[in-house]
Amino acid sequence: VGPESVVGLALPRSTDLIVALLAVVKAGGAYLPIDPDYPADRIAFMLDDAKPVCVLNAIATRTTTGEGIPTITLDTPELTDELRTYTDTDLTHTDRTTPLTPSHPAYLIYTSGSTGRPKGVIITHHNVVRLFGTTQEWFGFGPDDVWTMFHSYAFDFSVWELWGPFLHGGRLVVVPFMVSRSPKNFLALLAQQQVTVLNQTPSSFYQLMQAIAEESGKSQRLGLRHVIFGGEALDPSRLEPWYTRHGDEPPVLANMYGITEATVHVTYCELSQNAARDPGDFSNIGRGIPDLQVFVLDAGLRVVPVGVAGELYVAGAGLARGYLNRPGLTAERFVACPFGSPGERMYRTG
Repeated sequence: VGPESVVGLALPRSTDLIVALLAVVKAGGAYLPIDPDYPADRIAFMLDDAKPVCVLNAIATRTTTGEGIPTITLDTPELTDELRTYTDTDLTHTDRTTPLTPSHPAYLIYTSGSTGRPKGVIITHHNVVRLFGTTQEWFGFGPDDVWTMFHSYAFDFSVWELWGPFLHGGRLVVVPFMVSRSPKNFLALLAQQQVTVLNQTPSSFYQLMQAIAEESGKSQRLGLRHVIFGGEALDPSRLEPWYTRHGDEPPVLANMYGITEATVHVTYCELSQNAARDPGDFSNIGRGIPDLQVFVLDAGLRVVPVGVAGELYVAGAGLARGYLNRPGLTAERFVACPFGSPGERMYRTG
């Protein structure tokens, strides 16, 4: 395992998952999240396409990998004993197969494939680090923050959930799967662990809002500073019950539209009670995060006038390296930016 190699992770939500993910990245490889609940044919496609060096799994999530791809089952007694013989110090360049640079891949996540064959999106270390650096002015994340890993690690929203605490020295609470499916139990966990940064798809938060309304005692013990939406479209009017109870007091609710190909988040919009009461012409897409440029263009890559429909294009530092083994599709979707310097690309989201 080293820079430019891929390691598959087929693990349940656990401490082992977090340690394995960090181990792959520190070794210089790119981690490939494989949800053990995926259909067998999807897992087979991903493994055949990515050709990982190996797959890390657990006894409960052993995955058929086909010929030529070794598996390492982390929770066997034999491996547990062997791991104790290794040093616990961080790797250096001399330990890796080749020096690791910011331009090497950190992870490879496959899109849903809803519009055709799933596509492996290659995201670099630089892309992830700059995502948090360029948004720090809005959030002020730090070592006192407590985050949750609520979503599947095969969903790119998890990149924000995982690397947020890692890069700021905060604490990560891995939410058990069954707790993530019970708004009342999840609310109890948020209060118990004093979570400060909550990342939610809107549909999950609508259910959590109902639990908060019904469990007023637990909601008063919450320590939330920020609630950040992503992953699907937000309907601001559905937040009106929240604002009726809480007004514009903390936590701050924000919507971050994003796509895997531009490293999780692309735009930011801070929400308010007024926007929930009267959405009107309010757009919760917001504005591009500082190191990205966002354009609405027509078929000729010309900026459309206000009020005219077009497609959203994104340029700047967050763009992926492209699609694994799909140079034609990469060239089609990552096109030359007519507003940038020579060689600058932009991604067509439509």
